[in-house]
Amino acid sequence: MSLQIPPNCDLTLGIVCVDKSTPGRSSWSATVDVRFANPAGVLQGGFLAAFADSAMGAAAVTYAQRGGKRKIYAANAEMKISFLAPVEVGTALVCEAEVVSGSHRAAFVEASVVTRELKLVARASSTYLFKERGSLQEES
Repeated sequence: MSLQIPPNCDLTLGIVCVDKSTPGRSSWSATVDVRFANPAGVLQGGFLAAFADSAMGAAAVTYAQRGGKRKIYAANAEMKISFLAPVEVGTALVCEAEVVSGSHRAAFVEASVVTRELKLVARASSTYLFKERGSLQEES
């Protein structure tokens, strides 16, 4: 199986990885599109969850890769998100994610989603499990 970078879900949502140069950390940006507004006219929580998941997943992968020497899949085992403020259409958002604790097999990651004015709108945490990537024949 080949990996598509960036994945279609990130392209559809319009979320962009800004930086993942530091192992265990990633920074992402997005601008809220009207397509993702709920009936009340503010951003639907599922968008914020997907945004945080992509950022935390990237942080987990860079942590597990140990400087690019290890090829892995990272699976989200569980995730919690708290929505702290409504987000209006057109708002520019930044998501910063960081591995808080980890091992060879798993990582616990946290993320904050803020506006460009640094207003905190969501906090998330997740546990990612790692699996070594091999050839398709090895995985069958």
